[in-house]
Amino acid sequence: MKRLAITTMLTLATALPACERPDTGSPGGETPAANGESASAESTFVDRVWIVAESEQVEIGSYRVFLSEGTLVMASPHATPAFGSWRYVDGRLTIVEEGIEYAVDIVELTRDAFRIRIHSPGDPVEIRFGAADIATCPA
Repeated sequence: MKRLAITTMLTLATALPACERPDTGSPGGETPAANGESASAESTFVDRVWIVAESEQVEIGSYRVFLSEGTLVMASPHATPAFGSWRYVDGRLTIVEEGIEYAVDIVELTRDAFRIRIHSPGDPVEIRFGAADIATCPA
């Protein structure tokens, strides 16, 4: 299962035309940034493979891909791959997992780092992602 999940993530990442993508990282036509202003294409979280680098609530080493058409792909070395959705409307990011919507704060967004705070019942879920190095991901 681990191999299938990672293969799926790598296939998605390499199939995406990141080098030719215009500066329209979100469905609304603007790339969200931590400060609410549009960021350059280099600092978009969309159509990139992210690896969880730090979180108390989410497994370190799991992957996330926010596909430009609104699908959220989630894969972990120890779980079955899962799919959700996301949207960025009027400067607000929302993630939908198992039919439940969660408001999300973008705390940091750079070319190589992406940090979010997901508001859920109880304490917020904090996740710091790093850009996944496709060349070194296990197969």
